[in-house]
Amino acid sequence: MSIETAIGLETGQPYPYRRVELVEPDWTRFPGWRDVTAAEWASVQWQRAHCVKNVRQLRELLGDLVDDRFYADLERDQAERATMSMLVPPQMMNTMVPLSVPAGPGSLTDAFYADPIRHYMIPVFSDRRTDWSSHPHATRDSLHEHDMWVAEGLTHRYPTKVLAELLPTCPQYCGHCTRMDLVGNSTPVIDKLKFAGKPNDRLGDMIDYLRRTPSVRDVVVSGGDVANMPCPRLEQFLMSVLEVENIRDIRLATKALIGLPQHWLQPDVRTGMERVATVARARGVSIAMHTHANHANSVTPLVAEAAGAMLDAGLRDVRNQGVLLNGVNADPHALLDLCFGLLDGARIMPYYFYMCDMIPFSEHWRVSVADAQRLQHHIMGYLPGFATPRIVCDVPFVGKRWVHQLADYDTERGISYWTKNYRTSIEIGGEGAGDALSRTYEYYDPIHTLPEAGRQWWEEHGRLDESALRAAEVAEASRRTAALQAW
Repeated sequence: MSIETAIGLETGQPYPYRRVELVEPDWTRFPGWRDVTAAEWASVQWQRAHCVKNVRQLRELLGDLVDDRFYADLERDQAERATMSMLVPPQMMNTMVPLSVPAGPGSLTDAFYADPIRHYMIPVFSDRRTDWSSHPHATRDSLHEHDMWVAEGLTHRYPTKVLAELLPTCPQYCGHCTRMDLVGNSTPVIDKLKFAGKPNDRLGDMIDYLRRTPSVRDVVVSGGDVANMPCPRLEQFLMSVLEVENIRDIRLATKALIGLPQHWLQPDVRTGMERVATVARARGVSIAMHTHANHANSVTPLVAEAAGAMLDAGLRDVRNQGVLLNGVNADPHALLDLCFGLLDGARIMPYYFYMCDMIPFSEHWRVSVADAQRLQHHIMGYLPGFATPRIVCDVPFVGKRWVHQLADYDTERGISYWTKNYRTSIEIGGEGAGDALSRTYEYYDPIHTLPEAGRQWWEEHGRLDESALRAAEVAEASRRTAALQAW
């Protein structure tokens, strides 16, 4: 009988809570890191220099512990399906199969295939669905953020909030990235768009927009990842935002708190953040950090130390925005384990779980709205109310909606209908302004989750051949390139 089962029987509860001490896995279990010292591991320069970027480097790290069939599986995915190139920092890599590694050729293969963090950081071809690898309504920019740019990289979707994409790179690339249209290197199936303006000009245009738009009070500073911006430049931008009188909230978005906590532990980064937080506090502005952990194994003592450093620097809060992913965390116990690991171990507030967006080749990760509703139900009551994450659907042209907020739901065809109570920047005085608040907007469940009648309907009405899909991709990319050049 497992400890979890024993505790569950003892308490009589479906979820057996127990306090778990965070542990930093031993990186020397991997052949390629056998001689790496603790000082090297703590160095952000060493971490960045030793990221796993390709199959060759993964082989050098794992040796013969993983069979050739896995590497062939990965190579095929990189060539035919991957929307993000490989980039895995050692810290993130070390949280995969975190227990001691059994000796012998191929001994790690099955565990590596099954690992939840591997599943989204290093996707392989056999992970993907072959019936519907992409939904017919999947798009490169599924949330239409670029359509709502008011300056290059500045999305104004909500009435009082904007998203500032400072740069198009991250310290690590997640396979399910919602900004795969712009972020990272091009892959064989996705030719990434590029910012047209010079960085200083783009950031200046963002500040100018904030100054002349007093209705905006909240800025999410993202990318990419703010950890990839040199700290002095990030500090300068944040100080400029703080000078805008109407700004009351700033949120820094960084997966690096989870995947590269060494960055946020650097003395110059900590002192820079302390300077920003001091000015923010003096001006009555709340500044917080939002990170992205999808599984409890990602939460280690180094992550807790980095989160604590940001809180000690004066940030109001550190919050987590995860993504619901099949094979990773689409299970009540996995979600609660993650939330308690964040809350108890690292002082990180569980905040949101997003449903995975409708980007190309993501169907194996996505869950239905009905499943998301069930997950929300099952995690209620265990966490404090203020730390119980909301599961949300980011509906195209609408924004975040709690999964129980839908207006209607065709469960046979997997089409949910949503309404909204505000206009986006493209609807203010525009063509869609008249019915923006009265019409419904659609979101689509993965087709493989539907009953037989629903799957058959999509076979008859939603199937596009490969040439049509490619033509649609090219047309969308051309339109976005033209929009970028217009800036």
